[in-house]
Amino acid sequence: MTLTTRVLLGLVAGLGAGAAVAAYLPDYAPQIIAVAEPAGGVWLDALRMTIIPLVFALLVTGVAQAADTARAGGDAAKTLGLFAVLLVLSASFAAIATPALLALWPAPVEAAQALRASADTANGEIPPTPTIQEMVKSFIPTNPVKVAADGAMAPLVVFALVFGMAATRIAAAKRASLFGFFDAVRDTMMTLVHWVLWAAPFGVFALALVTGARTGLGAVGVLSHYVVIVSIMCLSMAVFAVILAVVFGKVPLMAFVRAMIPVEAVAISTQSSLASLPAMLETAQKLGVPDKVRGVVLPMAVALFRMTSPAGNMAVVIYVAHIYGVPLSPLVMLVGVLVAATVSLAAVGIASAVTFFTTLGPISMAMGVPMELLPLLLAVETLPDISRTIGNVTADVAVTTVAAEWSLEEDAEEELPLSAGV
Repeated sequence: MTLTTRVLLGLVAGLGAGAAVAAYLPDYAPQIIAVAEPAGGVWLDALRMTIIPLVFALLVTGVAQAADTARAGGDAAKTLGLFAVLLVLSASFAAIATPALLALWPAPVEAAQALRASADTANGEIPPTPTIQEMVKSFIPTNPVKVAADGAMAPLVVFALVFGMAATRIAAAKRASLFGFFDAVRDTMMTLVHWVLWAAPFGVFALALVTGARTGLGAVGVLSHYVVIVSIMCLSMAVFAVILAVVFGKVPLMAFVRAMIPVEAVAISTQSSLASLPAMLETAQKLGVPDKVRGVVLPMAVALFRMTSPAGNMAVVIYVAHIYGVPLSPLVMLVGVLVAATVSLAAVGIASAVTFFTTLGPISMAMGVPMELLPLLLAVETLPDISRTIGNVTADVAVTTVAAEWSLEEDAEEELPLSAGV
C-alpha cells in the first residue's frame, strides 16, 4: 500500500471517527480533541523542522546543477532560460486566476469557517501584511542564521541562490567538496523526511479526528472544492503548454494532441514524469524532433522543470489563505510567485508526498499563510497530482518542440553563408 493510499485512509478514518464523536458522543468530544490535537501537532512540528535545512541544501545543489547545464552549451542554456520564464509565468497565472476563481466560486462558508476554527493557529490571529518598505528590505538577510531560525523563507531563498552561485566560482576541488557536503545534507534530510512521513497516516488521522469532531462531515465539501480548484490551475498549464507547442514549436494542434495521448495515459496511470520519459521520447520522435534535441532537452526537462508546480502550489497557498481570511497584497503575491518559481526547481525529482511540504512550506512562510491545513490537503493530493503530472509531461514535450524549432532555425542560418559562398 503506497504512502498516499495510507494517508488517504488515515484522513477518511479520522474524519469519520471525528464526525461520529460529534454526533454520538458530544460530551466526550473535548477530551478526545485534547488528546488528538497535540498528537497531530507533534507530527506536524516534526515535519516542519526538516523544511529549512532541506530547502537550503536543495537550492544550493540545484544552482550547481543548473550552472553545469548552462555550461553544457548554448541550446541547453537557452532552454534553461525558457524553463525559468515558464515557471514564473506559471506562478503568475495562478496568482491572478486563483483569487478570481475563488471570488466566483468561494469555498462553502460554514464548512470553511469550521475548518478554520479547527486548526491551531498562533493565538488564532491572522498574520499582518508587511509594508512595501519592510518587504523590500527583508529580501537581503543581514543575519542568515537568524533568518533561518525565524523561518523567514524569502530572504533565505535569496541567500541560498546567491550562496550557490558564488560557490560555482571557487576552485574546482573546493567546489566539489562544498557541493558534496550539501548533497549529504540533502540526502540526510530526505531520510529524516521519509521517517516522519512513515508516521503520516497516524498524524493525519489525529488532525482529521479533531477536524471531524469540530466540523462533522462538512470538511468533505471543502476538500472536494479544494481538489477542483487546484486541478483547474494545473490543467490550465497543460492548455498553455499546448499553445506553446503550436505557436512557438510550430506543431499542428491535432497532431500534437494525438501524439500526446499515450504520454497522458502513462502519466495518469503512474503520476510520474520520470516514468513517462520513454513515452515522451517516442512522442517527440513522432513530432519530428531531431535526436540531438530530444536526447538533451527531454531528460533536462524531467530533471529540472515542473511546469505545474508553481501554479499548483500557489493555488494551494492562496486557497488556504482564502479559508483563513488572510489578506494577500500584490506585493505578497509577488513574493509568493518568486519563491514558488524558485523552490520548484529545488524539488524536482522528489516523491510527490515530500515535494508537497518542501515547496508549500517555503511559499506559505514567505506569504504569511498558516500551514496547519497542509497535512489534511496532503491526504487528498493524489487527485490533483494526476492533473499536475498531465500538465508536466505536456509542458516537457512542448518545450522540446520549441527547442527543436530553435535548432532548425540555427541550422538554416549556418547553411545560408555556405549557400552564398557557392
